[in-house]
Amino acid sequence: MNDISIDRRAFIGGGAALAAAAGLQPAWAATTSHGLTAAKSQGLLSGEDIRMTVSELNFRVDGRPGHAIGINGTIPAPLVRLKEGQNVRITVDNQLDEDTSIHWHGLIVPFHMDGVPGISFPGIRARSSFTYEFPVRQSGTYWYHSHSGLQEQLGHYGPIIIDPAGPDPIAHDREHVIVLSDWTFMHPHRLFTRLKQEGGVFNRNRRTLANRGEDKMSAKEAREFARMRMDPTDISDVTAAAYTYLINGHSPGENWTGLFRAGERVRLRLINAAAQTIFNIRIPGLKLLVVATDGIAVRPVEVDELQIGNAETYDLIVVPENRAYSLIAEGIDRSGMGVATLAPQAGMRAAVPPLRKRPTLTMTDMGMGAMDHGSMDHSAHGDAASSAPAMSHDMRDKSKVDFKVGPGVDMIAPMPMDRVGDPGVGLDDVGHKVLTYKDLVALTPNSDTRVPTRRIDIHLTGNMERFMWSMDGEKLSENPEPYRFARNERVRLRMINDTMMTHPMHLHGHFFEIVNGNPGNQPLKHTIRVLPGGYVDVDLTADAPGDWAFHCHLLYHMHAGMMRVVSVRPLEGAEA
Repeated sequence: MNDISIDRRAFIGGGAALAAAAGLQPAWAATTSHGLTAAKSQGLLSGEDIRMTVSELNFRVDGRPGHAIGINGTIPAPLVRLKEGQNVRITVDNQLDEDTSIHWHGLIVPFHMDGVPGISFPGIRARSSFTYEFPVRQSGTYWYHSHSGLQEQLGHYGPIIIDPAGPDPIAHDREHVIVLSDWTFMHPHRLFTRLKQEGGVFNRNRRTLANRGEDKMSAKEAREFARMRMDPTDISDVTAAAYTYLINGHSPGENWTGLFRAGERVRLRLINAAAQTIFNIRIPGLKLLVVATDGIAVRPVEVDELQIGNAETYDLIVVPENRAYSLIAEGIDRSGMGVATLAPQAGMRAAVPPLRKRPTLTMTDMGMGAMDHGSMDHSAHGDAASSAPAMSHDMRDKSKVDFKVGPGVDMIAPMPMDRVGDPGVGLDDVGHKVLTYKDLVALTPNSDTRVPTRRIDIHLTGNMERFMWSMDGEKLSENPEPYRFARNERVRLRMINDTMMTHPMHLHGHFFEIVNGNPGNQPLKHTIRVLPGGYVDVDLTADAPGDWAFHCHLLYHMHAGMMRVVSVRPLEGAEA
């Protein structure tokens, strides 16, 4: 998109039009921010009647203009600040020539207000309006985004903060919202096509003869990956080769800066709004006190680093001294990073550490747990595997699953492990404390402590080389049978990752509890990372009647089909 010229008449006569054309940042995301209290006058929407306009924008990153879609003329979109217990009506005017939608990520709303076209409502037609209306039943840090096509990649996302009805259990002196995202000048449909055309097209960090000594992979492991025709560096589909990583809409060079006074308890409301990037978060020189995740308070736990999947949120408390700090959001594959600054004065900047060495996958990420890999059977991976020693575990043993295994499933984890105690790919040996899901303990006791009456195994499946993604071997476009639950049924879901990539799985309309060894205080989440070759167990009370989306929050995985419908019946007022 070319630059849009602005003459004097346009400047005087239409501030809103100017913002829509230029793609500005809202006040809370301005290059230098004093925090949310000082930014209430601009870029913040509150009250019981809210209006939003979705339109095309000309968004600049490092001075280069790109085609974008934003809300009320900004990227990120305005901060929506609500109060627990209120009602809200949000009217969305769609100025696009295509349908759009807004999904209120993590908010407990009636299913027909959830904003997923084709599942919970028809979508917002081009050049039309739609009004969402729902009670606000919770508090905490959330966000919103388009659920139409690939609009989220183009900038269609923004934060939500809901203040509690009573005293806030998380004491703080100042708060900043930190919205992480990934920006590309490549049109998202072109990017998707390239992923389909060539596996690993954006991976510029593959092992070669020249660099094979730069990681910890043994020669034996390298031979095993080669025999199976798997790439141990295939960790992120889209990398810094195509992405600039943004913090509050700013590139590392633009350096978003959040101000503080020394000794303050600063609350960072961290939201991963990226389309396709999982980040590793650290602030060198500062401990991170994790106090909430996905909007729900947890017992404070102090860490040095955490991995945040797409669509997860974490609330952190930091107590900085009178100096500048770099906030580092390193991509999971370590091909690039987002960088921002926390400082007592504008203009200060701390040293930025270099990218760490790129990680490689392990046999655990292949679903082989701690087994002896020397006796593996590679027969499922073609002629190249025929020379491998015999193995007791087939990498595509169809007898392990009860669904049809077609060309869209290239792996079934032979020995998946419970990985809630793992920090995430590449973070096992960084030399400091990294958060794991096992560290999380709900601050208040669980409201439903019934023992689940049944367990449902759900396999996250795909063919990485052909960029085919599914759940239980079926894409959403194949119209698979929904996962059905009786209303208020207590169920245990086991999500088994039969691929070599981390999948952030999101269930709409519900919170589930992570089964992590803290019965009675299991942490509640709406999105959870399922590590490669592993599984997680979650307990779910199906207390929200309706049809809900359940999907991987890697945008291109969902677009390719890694999504299903969860159906909870009976509906409100219907007979059981």
